[in-house]
Amino acid sequence: MVKSKYQNVLDLGEKLNIQNGDVKVEGDKLHIKGVANTQYDKNLLWDQIKASGGESPNDIVADIDVADTTVYARHTVESGESLSKIAKHYYKDPMKYNAIFEANKDILKNPDMIHPGQELVIPNI
Repeated sequence: MVKSKYQNVLDLGEKLNIQNGDVKVEGDKLHIKGVANTQYDKNLLWDQIKASGGESPNDIVADIDVADTTVYARHTVESGESLSKIAKHYYKDPMKYNAIFEANKDILKNPDMIHPGQELVIPNI
């Protein structure tokens, strides 16, 4: 029963390619563990856990580590995107676009010129 309640979390873990994943049911609790690629991926999992179990779920124990703590996320630019749109997505604040620009000066020369396919670092801020 508890596993089906959190099936969307398990599905998201597969989609995010969580490494060293382990899922088991002990009594009435679901225990999950694994390693997310970035802090952003870990946050997505926690958001999904809260969506299913509430703000403080007591029927799940999650131990999620982060493989790369040097960045918040990595993002592949898609057509029509801007740094401010990307900043709004990750930080909920489009004005933080400059943090992304500064972290990617090795490939970006102008914050108003990004191109589809570019791999951007989304820094921890």
